[in-house]
Amino acid sequence: MAKLRHIAMVVEKMEETAQFYEKAFGMQRVRQHETAIGLSDGVVSLVIIHPSNVNMKRDDRRGLHHIGFLVEDMEGESKKAEANGAVRCGSIMLAAAEGGRETERKFRDPNGQVFDLTSPDYARDFWRVAV
Repeated sequence: MAKLRHIAMVVEKMEETAQFYEKAFGMQRVRQHETAIGLSDGVVSLVIIHPSNVNMKRDDRRGLHHIGFLVEDMEGESKKAEANGAVRCGSIMLAAAEGGRETERKFRDPNGQVFDLTSPDYARDFWRVAV
């Protein structure tokens, strides 16, 4: 069964937003880049993305951007999602130096909301959530 383990939002004030979630809810900073900050409570990952992030090109949405599900069987869960109306719209691949494998598949649900299906090793190593 897929488990909701990831939420991403796009905001202009990335650092201020991260500090709010750290101070208000005790989330811990687990990753930081120039245009994204990853926080975790150990169960769910919250990624705060600045609109200038390379993945935001041609996407002017703000606020909730996408949600992510941890799945054991990427292929099987992808087929199930597509059979129920999801449309695949991308992937995340690790850099060649990190193994070059697919770690996330991106889809749009029947309403157009983006969601990811993510492998356990990626969720553990990058989102820092229990798998």
